[in-house]
Amino acid sequence: MILLKALRSEWFLLISVGTVAAFWRWGPVLFGGLSNPLWLGFIFLWLFVAILGSALAVVRHADVLAERLGEPYGTLILTLSVTAIEVMSISAVMLHGANNPTLVRDTLFAVVMIILNGMVGLSLLIGGLRHREQHYNLQGANAFLGVIIPLAVFSLIMPDFTQTTPGPTLSRHQEIFLMLMSAGLYGAFLTIQTGRHRGFFTLADEPAEHAARAHGPILPHALLLLAYMIPVVSLAEKLAHPIDYVVETLQFPDALGGLVIALLVATPEALGAAKAALRNHLQRSMNIFLGSVLATIGLTVPAMIVVSHITGRGIDLGLEHTDFVMLLLTLAVSVVTFASGRTNILQGIVHLLLFASYVLLLVEG
Repeated sequence: MILLKALRSEWFLLISVGTVAAFWRWGPVLFGGLSNPLWLGFIFLWLFVAILGSALAVVRHADVLAERLGEPYGTLILTLSVTAIEVMSISAVMLHGANNPTLVRDTLFAVVMIILNGMVGLSLLIGGLRHREQHYNLQGANAFLGVIIPLAVFSLIMPDFTQTTPGPTLSRHQEIFLMLMSAGLYGAFLTIQTGRHRGFFTLADEPAEHAARAHGPILPHALLLLAYMIPVVSLAEKLAHPIDYVVETLQFPDALGGLVIALLVATPEALGAAKAALRNHLQRSMNIFLGSVLATIGLTVPAMIVVSHITGRGIDLGLEHTDFVMLLLTLAVSVVTFASGRTNILQGIVHLLLFASYVLLLVEG
């Protein structure tokens, strides 16, 4: 009975595994008709839904672990799991087809825009509509932004101004320094988040939730979390086929690949953050979206620099033109938003308008 119940609740795992098997067995046939727009759309949606569903299942089990372990450990599991999916997806797409040196940059920028504008805006808007004002730990927000801002500037802006190498790139020594600094800052942040200053990332008067589920086995959910992550590696590589066809053959903007990966990565966390804000758990919501941005920059950048050196495929990190301005504006508005310890719908509207501007400039930049 227990096994049957588990199979019913984890039915999507069968779809994920089945999709992997189908493309492993008949991949050349399935990808042979990409010149047909309808078939191209079908293959893309099939793979996108399979990966997104697996990612949503990862978040679901991470949420259960969060309830078992409490904050901030639960959010850490979520952000680290999603970051692992991001690194695997970028690597799979980057290593497939022609070299796309801007893929890492485009993905990082898209994740930052989706989370700091789309996810933050949606969470603050729906939370404000239901609860008027919501509160969070100001010290935690300051800690997050105090690390996010220098990492974002060094990773996505500084390469535009260095003179050792041409273009928005870094020299080998500069990349090594960026890699060590990013990983070191993230490690230092984890130390204070889980140890000395753990109280910065909790809110004493935040409503309790799911008390009945606070106790229970952890191992099954940890194993299922890993089981859903495994198909993502194979499916992300398969998703590179339609993405490359659209970018290289149909001449769509190169940033499209980064946006697709960012949507896969950010959507599960966006849903989790929005649900938390709706339940008046803004502290957890804030831990999710700010923690996700921090993990994306602090862990993905070092990982992709390593992959770039191993594979011999260079990466361009520096943002250009309107993206440069949008990042600076987003960071500045985020500082203002998280400067008082409470939020309202106006702040949510501002961030959503910034996200709309990002989408418009992506199409007509």
